[in-house]
Amino acid sequence: MEATAKLRYLQASPQKVRLVIDQIRGKDVQTAANLLELSKKSAARPVRKLLQSAISNVETRDENVDIDRLYVKTAFVDGGPTLKRIRAQPMGRAFRILKRQSHVTITLDTRKVEEEA
Repeated sequence: MEATAKLRYLQASPQKVRLVIDQIRGKDVQTAANLLELSKKSAARPVRKLLQSAISNVETRDENVDIDRLYVKTAFVDGGPTLKRIRAQPMGRAFRILKRQSHVTITLDTRKVEEEA
């Protein structure tokens, strides 16, 4: 059973969010949640909420799915729109500040059960 959750317009640069996403890609759901809980990165909190949303999406689609067999199949970050702001500088100058946004997508799937011979 596969389910997807998307987080759009996250107010964090894609480069910083990719550092968090790379840690959980391919991991079991419980391991990924623990890593995000203990991470000091500011992007870990919204990514953890997105992971919980993906788990809820799986439960909604199939009530008798085994949560312990779920893993993060794909996780990626795309750049969103950039907000352009101006900061005043000395001698009448103005410097541009770019506030970058991200779109995060997480897909969960169930691991296949390996039969013992």
